[in-house]
Amino acid sequence: GCVMTGQRSAWLLIAPLLVLMLVGFVLPIGTTAFKAFSNPELAAALPRTTLALRDWDGAAPPGEDVFAALVEDLRNPRDTRVFGAMIRRLNFEQSGMRSQMSRARTAAEDMQPPFAAGMIATDPAWGDPAIWQMLRTHSNAYTATYVLRAMDLRLAPDGAVVPVARDQAIFRDLFVRTFVISIWVTVLCVLLGYPTAYFLSTLSGRAESFALLCVLVPFWISILVRSTAWFIILQREGPINAALMFAGLIDTPQAIIFTRTAVYIAMVHVLLPFLILPLLSVMKRIRPEYVRAAASLGARPWQQFALVYLPMTMPGVAAGALMVLMLSVGFYITPVLVGGLQDQMVSYYIAHFTNTSINLGMAAALSLMLLVL
Repeated sequence: GCVMTGQRSAWLLIAPLLVLMLVGFVLPIGTTAFKAFSNPELAAALPRTTLALRDWDGAAPPGEDVFAALVEDLRNPRDTRVFGAMIRRLNFEQSGMRSQMSRARTAAEDMQPPFAAGMIATDPAWGDPAIWQMLRTHSNAYTATYVLRAMDLRLAPDGAVVPVARDQAIFRDLFVRTFVISIWVTVLCVLLGYPTAYFLSTLSGRAESFALLCVLVPFWISILVRSTAWFIILQREGPINAALMFAGLIDTPQAIIFTRTAVYIAMVHVLLPFLILPLLSVMKRIRPEYVRAAASLGARPWQQFALVYLPMTMPGVAAGALMVLMLSVGFYITPVLVGGLQDQMVSYYIAHFTNTSINLGMAAALSLMLLVL
């Protein structure tokens, strides 16, 4: 009885943490995954057409019954927003479908049988079986279209998975660029943060408090403010170019802003404390007797560092580097402000599909792929 009571008490104690994990992690991730595969637009806007296409053989243009179902759906849309969502969805798959569906909707108002001849006379594209194959392929409630597009693949009208056109294949390069930038930012943070953390670990008293305060100050300033400051500093007329010209190192202002270099500088500045602090906590716990023991055994200074001190600090390096890398891959504000178009990361396109093109399925697919990677 006492054991059961203790177990029950333990579960009650961790219940808030479990609820927090469910609400703050599992539920958002699950919702994102669901949205990445959800495809309700076509079936919601064209329910009769969706049902009629199930019996179509796909070899030739469909029969009169399918055209009649399409005309009926276009005449009686359930909701203007539903129709708008459907044409956005089709236009994402094939450019020009927005205008084609809009013309068909206008023509359907006064169209009389035979509907097949009337629709094809209005727009000859309706006589192409590929259009109807695409409608049938994307009429399923769930599809991998968005996830495939995030890998520069697509579903052909007949349902086969094929590469997208070369001028539309941007996402693989985008993910590579995101991780290249993130890895280089992590490497630079390690190279700059390791000696800084070591220097801090050797201080004590007021000097340690002041130095640690200098590391912590960036946490008190918004990332937006810091990124904007770098935008001003790195301008052609900014203080960096002015100082280089004053020192005689350059004759004309250099283009630093809107380059990959500017992205590295600003991101390293923002993320460096995330490497220094965990590394410093590890270095503070290393007893100096270990290094002195190596010296007493004849180890040279570089051997003392490479064989004794460095391996003992690697847990801090790993923890800090992992934190910097994970934060880097999701960066948005800094690359947008100081980087050029070729320096934007996955988060830029997630924001674009969320706020500009209103394609939440594609935004969710990119988010899901970024999480998996």
